[in-house]
Amino acid sequence: QVQLVESGGGLVQAGGSLRLSCAASGSIFSINAMGWYRQAPGKQRELVATISRGGRTDYTDSVKGRFTISRDNAKNTVYLEMNSLKPEDTAVYYCAAKKGRLYDYWGQGTQVTVSS
Repeated sequence: QVQLVESGGGLVQAGGSLRLSCAASGSIFSINAMGWYRQAPGKQRELVATISRGGRTDYTDSVKGRFTISRDNAKNTVYLEMNSLKPEDTAVYYCAAKKGRLYDYWGQGTQVTVSS
């Protein structure tokens, strides 16, 4: 099993920044990618950013140039640096990990609220 614990959410004004952290523990040796998802009220959960074991990153179009996913292997932690935040970025953000094709492991979520 893999345990994921997010932190770093909060309330920020539009144009501000936040950094989310996701600490992984357990049987993490075979994780092949990690990602950040978000879910806004009344909307489907969407994939925001991913980072593969090899370090390849990918982003949904709406956050390109504003968000950066990174990782610290020594700390088993993945980060999501969010800059130039917009009210439409308001959502619960979830960290996820996968060993196969699908994201099977999820954190509890952290709320990000961007005020206008």
